[in-house]
Amino acid sequence: MYHYVRPYNNEYPYFKHLEYNLFIEQLDFLEKKYGFLDPTIPLIDNHNKQGVILTFDDGLKDHFDYVLPELEKRNIKGVFYIPTGHYNTKKMIDVHRIHLLLGKYGGKVIYSSLKQYVNREMLTHIDYDDFRNKTYISQGNDNYTAEVKKTLNYYIDYKYRENVLDMMMAEYLPNENKIYEDFYLSSAEILGLARSGMLIGSHSVNHLVMSKISRENQYQEIAKSFKFIENLIGKQDIKTFCFPYGGDYSFTGETEDILNEVGCSYSFNVEPRDVLIEDYENRPQALPRYDCNMVFDVL
Repeated sequence: MYHYVRPYNNEYPYFKHLEYNLFIEQLDFLEKKYGFLDPTIPLIDNHNKQGVILTFDDGLKDHFDYVLPELEKRNIKGVFYIPTGHYNTKKMIDVHRIHLLLGKYGGKVIYSSLKQYVNREMLTHIDYDDFRNKTYISQGNDNYTAEVKKTLNYYIDYKYRENVLDMMMAEYLPNENKIYEDFYLSSAEILGLARSGMLIGSHSVNHLVMSKISRENQYQEIAKSFKFIENLIGKQDIKTFCFPYGGDYSFTGETEDILNEVGCSYSFNVEPRDVLIEDYENRPQALPRYDCNMVFDVL
């Protein structure tokens, strides 16, 4: 599982990303030790093979500028999971606004600012034990950064979050419209990925924690995202999804039922272990995968 893959940018000294040169090193390591599987082949047909499937979340410009050329050079195919809502709103998705604020100013500054905009009544999910105790435990965040992410991604009621971030972005990153232009894959670039043989998957519409929203809203987040992708690139033989945020606390059995209902072939969670044939046979909508930032520690 990869997200940001880019060179260091001194304008965002705290930004969490994988350095491009380390991405190259990881590909070298994985290629030598395991080899790569083709995700455009059904997973069940790969069950007796050793190898790695590369997945890239969030539909970032990084994936076209830095990832695609390297994959093409090595003749590797990957899965690219796209959140689709911003193509209609032309506005950055909230989770990425949080990344940028933290990346530019660091956790301490943003945490201090957050206290001016958020009150206890907004934090409708703050007492959920899983959200308090299971989130951001393996990312190496400082306490301020972890608390900002928990507050804005998990604790806060969604009816407040966008407005809070509107105010914070206006204060700290007033050039958000310009940032947006260079942040995400364009529709043409998504089509370019598909034409290069990559598999395009859904990452929902608005990158919400599925376990926080109603079944109907979950259905809309999933079905509309798949429809957008199909309208853009046409039908694919494999229909795949990955959960925003991930972790067993971020979705429910209802979410898995919806994915089966819309004909999703399989979905990825975040759980650092190998995919077993039993996983695909018994629970294909919650397959495990490794975070690239942990890869050398666990493989």
